[in-house]
Amino acid sequence: MKQALIVLASVVLSPLIGGLLTGIDRKITARMQNRFGPPILQPFYDIFKLFSKETIVVSNTQILYAFLFLVFNIVAVVMFLLKMDLLLILFILAFATTALILGAMATNSPYSRIGAHRELISVLAYEPVLIAMIVAIYFVTGSFNIQDILKHNSFLILDLPFIFIAFSYVLTIKLRKSPFDLSTSHHGHQELVKGITTEFAGPVLGLIELGHWYELVLLLLFVWLFFAKNIFVAIAAILICYFLEIVIDNISARLTWKIMLQLTWSVAFGFALVNLIWVYIKYRLL
Repeated sequence: MKQALIVLASVVLSPLIGGLLTGIDRKITARMQNRFGPPILQPFYDIFKLFSKETIVVSNTQILYAFLFLVFNIVAVVMFLLKMDLLLILFILAFATTALILGAMATNSPYSRIGAHRELISVLAYEPVLIAMIVAIYFVTGSFNIQDILKHNSFLILDLPFIFIAFSYVLTIKLRKSPFDLSTSHHGHQELVKGITTEFAGPVLGLIELGHWYELVLLLLFVWLFFAKNIFVAIAAILICYFLEIVIDNISARLTWKIMLQLTWSVAFGFALVNLIWVYIKYRLL
């Protein structure tokens, strides 16, 4: 019964939280640009409008891939809140991104395909960092299971400070914010076309937007994991981290995919590798 309630709460509350955070993002962005901005509930108005439109697709497989993108993100959030295997959650998240890429590749639009290629490059850039993070957590706690990880006697951030810095870096790529909004962007910025989501419209685009909201909640739950020993500290860390992502998005210009790849593999993965070696020596050799 308890697990059923968790599943229900995950499915219902996650898009509400994700949509609200997206609205706050838009509002803060507008204020930083000296604009009044849309109401905080605007993302919900947008999603309702998308689902009220006629379903028009370039390829019928787009509907399947958009649906899979949403489903995989929902499954990942539910698994996290049920305190299941962290490594499996990471794989499910990768499946969601793969579905989005395949959906974009299902069309002949050059803009959509270029966006898909850039998304694939982003995956190749950040996945090694995420895997290093999961392995480092395993070295510290001795388990991939979230329920066991939460039993660790101190904040994970104390043992994994460089891993957290690396994950914060990856968060910018995963949220598709400047300077790493290569495949698409959730704001207008300098866009003439929408990259990977160019050929999605109406209810199909609505499925993708819902998937993004679930994805946002899941990524912020990873932040919570580093501060899980105290719920108030964890909430504060999530809000600060998300606010900093918004600030970075508004003060930085987009980088090329080559620079993104070089920086991620050298700086982010470098930080993660140093921390990984440190905790391996501390918990496995000493």
